[in-house]
Amino acid sequence: MNPDSIDKIRSILDARFAAREKSITGSRKVIRASANGIRALHRSEWDKAAGLIGEAGALLDEIKDASMDHPEIRHAGFVSDAAKEYAEARVTEAIFKDEPVPTFEDLGIDPVPYLHGLGEAVGEMRRHMLDLLRDEKISEAEETLEEMDNIVDLLAGIDYPDGMTKSLRRTTDVSRSLVERSRSDLTATVVQERLREDLRGS
Repeated sequence: MNPDSIDKIRSILDARFAAREKSITGSRKVIRASANGIRALHRSEWDKAAGLIGEAGALLDEIKDASMDHPEIRHAGFVSDAAKEYAEARVTEAIFKDEPVPTFEDLGIDPVPYLHGLGEAVGEMRRHMLDLLRDEKISEAEETLEEMDNIVDLLAGIDYPDGMTKSLRRTTDVSRSLVERSRSDLTATVVQERLREDLRGS
């Protein structure tokens, strides 16, 4: 065996290992920043949320740069998980601020983690809708439920093998169940509000 060939192999694997380590560390930071950003959104801490979610996006860009020459790293599960969490944060931010939902192209991520991020955002929207109901903001809660419905309809229309979409059907089924529970909660609140109005008028 040619020693030069072995040295070349070692050089390639060293570079791949360095990219892997940087991507794993970066992915953890993306997930943490995205989760903290979502928590800030629920507390209406808009500037803090924007900073954290922006940080997550910048970290994801660093991962892309580090894995540019290593597609096996760029498409690894831990990087996809980070992209999914970032997508969830960006979608949640847009919904809470009544802004257009960003596309996967806007976010610069692969469609599959983007779709999973959309599905995960439905859970955050349910929590937001319940907060709106507690504040007696019925019309805003109805708008949020409509957005949740739209996302589930979109996900349900993506019909590809689970191996391609990383079990998107399961994410869609969970999202659909959250929408139905939310619809039940909203209906109960609306009925109670009508009863209160009837009692006031009697």
